[in-house]
Amino acid sequence: MASARSAARWHWKTPSVIPGFGLTLGFTLAYLTLIILIPLAGLAWRSASLGWSDFVRLIMDARTLGALKVSFSTALIAAVVNVIFGVITAWVLVRYHFPGRRIVDAIVDLPFAIPTAVAGIALTSIYAPNGLIGSLLTPLGIKVAYTPLGIIVALIAIGLPFVVRTVQPVMQEISQELEEAAASLGANRFQTIFRVILPGLTPAILTGFALALARGIGEYGSVIFIAGNIPFVSEIAPLLIVIRLEEFDYGAATAIATVMLIISFLMLFLINFIQAWSRRRFGHEQ
Repeated sequence: MASARSAARWHWKTPSVIPGFGLTLGFTLAYLTLIILIPLAGLAWRSASLGWSDFVRLIMDARTLGALKVSFSTALIAAVVNVIFGVITAWVLVRYHFPGRRIVDAIVDLPFAIPTAVAGIALTSIYAPNGLIGSLLTPLGIKVAYTPLGIIVALIAIGLPFVVRTVQPVMQEISQELEEAAASLGANRFQTIFRVILPGLTPAILTGFALALARGIGEYGSVIFIAGNIPFVSEIAPLLIVIRLEEFDYGAATAIATVMLIISFLMLFLINFIQAWSRRRFGHEQ
């Protein structure tokens, strides 16, 4: 009996009427190896060739630490903001029907379609001190362009679709009958949101957060125009990597890239762990 249960749990593939498991698996592994594993292995090998003392020296450079701090802190703030407003946007698109709904739904995907450099130039022209919005904020003492706040604005703009498109399909599967049942049992609106709706959306929200965070950490094109690129203030790590490469300091560029890779991997691992826990906790484990 135990062996039968074990055989049912552990298997190489799910039975299917469509053949080709070996061919497609081999193609998948080869593709991932060429596109992802080999470049990452090359980065790790280049970092290892630096030696531990040189690697630590390059990473502990004040400018490097400042750039890493700016990149990860702004990406984290932008991802949190995108989670809040991305869920609200998905809710509006799923639950309400209004004139222009399809247009709003298409606008969400604009950051996927336009080049990031174009988005950066557009945001800079709008939020600059003499821009359309920047001219209104400057008298209030709020400066967006050429500050870390400008980086956050750019990362919010390019990260919002990741949250909306991840949460939206899951939200469509949540029946309104659950909300009506909760209301009939005496739950108020906040109890319905936090006890009925959000638990089912938690894995999707965490996935969208992870995607927006990962995109924000590595974003370059939309940020360099609005950031100002001031060392220790608004200089991001990807830009510093480019600067080190232009200076032919390949060791420093490799060290910075390796640290970004390690921190990003650890953050994504933690988020995936929390996501798996939430699925087990709220009964959504496959």
